[in-house]
Amino acid sequence: MPTYDAVCFDLDHTLCVPTQDPEEVLATAFERVGCDPFCGHGDVRPLIPDLPTARTDREFHENLFAAAARRFEGDPTLAPDLAEAYLATADPSAVRFRDGAEAALALARERAEAVGLITNGSRETQTEKLESLGITDAFDVSVFVDPANGIPPKPEPAPFETAFAALGTGPEDAIHVGDSLYADVAGANAVGMDSAWLATDGGSDPAHEPTHVADSLTDVGAIL
Repeated sequence: MPTYDAVCFDLDHTLCVPTQDPEEVLATAFERVGCDPFCGHGDVRPLIPDLPTARTDREFHENLFAAAARRFEGDPTLAPDLAEAYLATADPSAVRFRDGAEAALALARERAEAVGLITNGSRETQTEKLESLGITDAFDVSVFVDPANGIPPKPEPAPFETAFAALGTGPEDAIHVGDSLYADVAGANAVGMDSAWLATDGGSDPAHEPTHVADSLTDVGAIL
């Protein structure tokens, strides 16, 4: 018998990583807009938990650049132009599997009755990544951000509940694998499911304790 009836995965920085240098993408966006860089890629990721819920990728990046400008003495009025330049530079299809991702997916399929994807990104953008990786049909359900249809980003409960309904399982019989303590672990905790935190960036947060900690996707395989 499998340990879990259902295994759900995050996508970005869990199953895949970008092949573009994120610092170069950001620098190019600043260059296109014609303003001096006021932040780096490492500066903006910690701002994400405090952003308002966005309905589109464009709105998300506008919110992110506006927050970064306020934090690092930039010009918030440039946020729309920076968002447009960033999205024009970033190629969603420029991704590769994280080491061990294919094996982890295969093991999840072998040991669980169902495998799901719960990702913080629009269907359009995330599908480009799935197509590039060749795993569009690898999941029994794929849940994308779609606020218009009641699916906000993780850690809100709705993405997880949508997956449960489609997979025909409950949170007590499922585990979510992801790299974000805020989005993945906190979200799983909120709905009562186990979590496997892929601790690739280190750090910790006592407010969001994962069920399991994995240094790599090979470790996730052992958990499953």
